[in-house]
Amino acid sequence: MRFFNTYSREIEEFEPRDPAARLIRIYTCGPTVYSRAHIGNFRAYIFEDLLQRHLELRGYKVHRVMNITDVDDKTIRGAREAKVPLAKFTQQFKQAFFEDLKTLRIKPADEFPAATEQRYIDRMIDMIGVLISRGLAYQAEDKSVYYRINKFPNYGKLAHFDLTQLQSTGRVKHDEYDKEHIGDFALWKAWDEEDGDVRWDSPWGPGRPGWHIECSAMSTALLGDQIDIHCGGVDNIFPHHEAEIAQSEGVTGKKFVCCWLHCAHLLVDGQKMAKSLDNFYTVPDVLAKGYTGRELRYALMRVHYRAPLNFTWDGMNEARESLARIDEWLARLHEIAQKENVQLSTANAQRPIEKSEFEEALDDDLNISAALGLLFESIRETNRAMDENKLDAATASAWLDWWKRINTVLDVEAEAEIVVPPEVAQLARERENARREKNWKRSDELRERISVLGWEVRDTKDGQKLARRAAK
Repeated sequence: MRFFNTYSREIEEFEPRDPAARLIRIYTCGPTVYSRAHIGNFRAYIFEDLLQRHLELRGYKVHRVMNITDVDDKTIRGAREAKVPLAKFTQQFKQAFFEDLKTLRIKPADEFPAATEQRYIDRMIDMIGVLISRGLAYQAEDKSVYYRINKFPNYGKLAHFDLTQLQSTGRVKHDEYDKEHIGDFALWKAWDEEDGDVRWDSPWGPGRPGWHIECSAMSTALLGDQIDIHCGGVDNIFPHHEAEIAQSEGVTGKKFVCCWLHCAHLLVDGQKMAKSLDNFYTVPDVLAKGYTGRELRYALMRVHYRAPLNFTWDGMNEARESLARIDEWLARLHEIAQKENVQLSTANAQRPIEKSEFEEALDDDLNISAALGLLFESIRETNRAMDENKLDAATASAWLDWWKRINTVLDVEAEAEIVVPPEVAQLARERENARREKNWKRSDELRERISVLGWEVRDTKDGQKLARRAAK
């Protein structure tokens, strides 16, 4: 496998740190929960999902951590404006984030550490103490603690800044700053009135962590001092990821990350999609237009992660058409696979791809465009064979097996429609009426009759839902 390493700006052969264990440790920067994540954020999360699924298809075990930033300048400002405690303010956006992950079929990370968890706050304080003891950090007159960037020789290497040409413009207390503004950044921010009740005790007085130290503490706590791959959007490169390197390596003395992968922006009308520009869409915004989660997943995944992707509604329609082609192809294959002794006009000579060409395309820096090109070329060839009655049941089954394998990476197959037998549907309607009339005895009797027929009924806030009863 070959990936474009942001640190070297070169395509490099990927070598896991522990090849014998076939374990790959990945850290992915998650959402800052001051509002609902927009689909530009989810473009990065889908790229990271594609990466994990491909590594697993190639036989690796992936340990992935995605952080939740629930304390920073933006979350505190949002809680203050909403006049609610920070935890209550961020909880609604955490819940929305996990709902959107499920809608887009993104595999959950192994851990979702939140920056406000006390064990990570303690670790941040410990790391800052080490940096101070090594002369890499200092407490200033304003009682905040800052990282001394001119004491870390490799600062600027990830973003490829020539620091000899850039003079420090002083201390930077806020979390984000323009790349032209190079300064010592805050590790610990002294409490002020605007922080309200957001504060923790520390050796330097009450305050809160800076955004950058949060990720250094959570990644090293859960993945160790060195990790295989660190992902994020290109806007994370500086200052956030640059600061992570300085902090983590300043504490451990070890190379923090082997390979840095960054996803390009999602554009709208040629501009970066951003909340600050008020030109963004959320997942519910797209669903409200009548599209599905899998259609949005496909639309955000189909362009190489390092190429900017322009989001348009025409693009969503193209995604819908592409998925319809896959659905129709699979339906035809299933129909032929279920037939026995199909009489073919000529002997069948076609077999699914012998080599793992789909996987090989993704081995090349996750070249999803080439991988999807191969898929649709295969669809054209097999459709032609089916049109000419040249595909037998065994070959159709082999193609379905191939699809099942590659769909563990793509995860875009339509969910099977649940067909409820008329008798079960009638009983469910009767039960609904019984519940409306508060006839609980009748409701329970109907539930039991539905269960006997192999179905179970669940009462939810959206009404009763039917599902096949799991076999015991």
